[in-house]
Amino acid sequence: MAADTLTADVLRNALVVAAEEASIVVVRSAYSTFIVEGSDASAALLDAEGRLIAQSMATTLMNSMALKVALPELVADIPLASMRPGDVYVLNDAYRGGVHTNDLLVYRPVFVGGRPAYFTATMIHVSDLGGLSAGGMAPLATDIFLEGLQLPPIRLATSAGIEPAVEAILRANSRTPDKVMGDVRALIAGTAVAAARLGALVEEYGETGLAAGVEAYLDYTEARTRAALAELPAGRFAASYPIDDDGIDLATPRHVRVALTLPGPEAARTGAVADFAGTDPQVPAAINASASQSLAAAVFAVRCFLDPAIPMNDGCLRAIDVRLPAGSLLDARSPHPCGGRYVPIYAAMEAVFQALSDAVPERAIAASGILQPFSIAAVGAPYWIHLAYDFGGVGARRGLDGPDATGVHFGIGRNSVPQAEPVESRCPLLVESVETVPDSGGPGRFRGGLGSRTVYRFLADCHVTTRGDRLRLAPPGRDGGLPGRLGGFYRRRLDGTLERLASKVNNVRFAAGEAFVVETTGGGGIGSPLERDLAAVAEDLRAGRVTSRGAAEDYGVRVAADGTLSRDAS
Repeated sequence: MAADTLTADVLRNALVVAAEEASIVVVRSAYSTFIVEGSDASAALLDAEGRLIAQSMATTLMNSMALKVALPELVADIPLASMRPGDVYVLNDAYRGGVHTNDLLVYRPVFVGGRPAYFTATMIHVSDLGGLSAGGMAPLATDIFLEGLQLPPIRLATSAGIEPAVEAILRANSRTPDKVMGDVRALIAGTAVAAARLGALVEEYGETGLAAGVEAYLDYTEARTRAALAELPAGRFAASYPIDDDGIDLATPRHVRVALTLPGPEAARTGAVADFAGTDPQVPAAINASASQSLAAAVFAVRCFLDPAIPMNDGCLRAIDVRLPAGSLLDARSPHPCGGRYVPIYAAMEAVFQALSDAVPERAIAASGILQPFSIAAVGAPYWIHLAYDFGGVGARRGLDGPDATGVHFGIGRNSVPQAEPVESRCPLLVESVETVPDSGGPGRFRGGLGSRTVYRFLADCHVTTRGDRLRLAPPGRDGGLPGRLGGFYRRRLDGTLERLASKVNNVRFAAGEAFVVETTGGGGIGSPLERDLAAVAEDLRAGRVTSRGAAEDYGVRVAADGTLSRDAS
């Protein structure tokens, strides 16, 4: 390896490690259960122009895109010349690059030659910042004001510490003020660590050396992205994906639509275009998304069909043009709520997947069950909150069964389903069971991944809030594959009866002793189930992924008394 190549590779990894260390510091310093136990923290390095340089390994594209898109908004309100060493800034405005009110974006300028040249940034979903329900879940919000406290770009801290007025505002708008301020201090600490690492790189490489290295890193990523795009067939591929409902108007269907133009050999000149024209307009309900989140969905989906070793930074974004219609489900404008952003952006992701599957059938993927967010919270002070997601099954891929209960996701951290024991120690509940659901994966020559079932039994009265989708409209299969089995949210009453809840409910009161059952949806299958290899069916039976009844009804396979399998010739 040439010395120049080695030096460049060392620098690239050092930038990623700086961001990664920041995210680890946030996780270890935060107060919220979801952050501490779910390791859901993001960190990134950007330059003063707002270009994404590097992100932590656990950072999701949803978060790094927000940090990228929001930085120019911060600089527009607070000019670089007014910033001082030690300053830290915060915002959460969904219409200016943010996500939703509970996601705080925190920035620290890094000075080189007496001016801000770079920014270190961290982001987490803090425990609570008001709104209709605890923990930032407001599935029935009709405007953004019902989702919680909004923060324009403001100075959060100086070298002397957190701004007292800002802390007072945050505390006054939270059900869990001590946890929120613990989370905020963790975010600040993360930016400080990343800034120190970046400062060390300035000392090692020099101001011009580091700048040249960053520029080369972005150019290298762009070249690799364009080369990977050139391997895909040229053409225009259109697709759409439906949303169950908006939680309020259950009768009106909503759709996300995309036309994906692939350049083929012309990738070096034109790049790919994902145009979401025709996507339904924004609605006064919590199924809209901000532009940064929709950008993340499109970029993620395209990257899934490219070389996975390509770095994620601004160089990649230069090769993918994402066009979002203003005032649509994917680019909401005030005062439309944005908290339910998972619903439209996962539909956008699925639409791009479908378009790419049509373009490259040998890499096709069927639709997946997605994450099912929910919160469990105290009915009054003193407040405790458990915020979590459970994941659906991934759609089958050409030649491969879908993974079970992992979801195709780009919006959460390392292990966003917290372990049972820490949750039980922090909240008055018991996690009675966590299991996959047999027969829930969409039947096919290649089977969709299974959904899961988790049962929470409550030791105190509490409120449950849900924000699900793909619980009415099953993820379809491809090429003769069947849809995944629908999941749902349920109340198990004291007498054992089950009551199905709507996919989007707010503050449903549960009594102590009752249980909350979360079932996620399975992924779709690919190819006819009657073409599934008997050995694969036998393995599914042995592993409990498929029951004897499912084998017979879905795959036409009979299990004899001696355990041998047979399939009807018809």
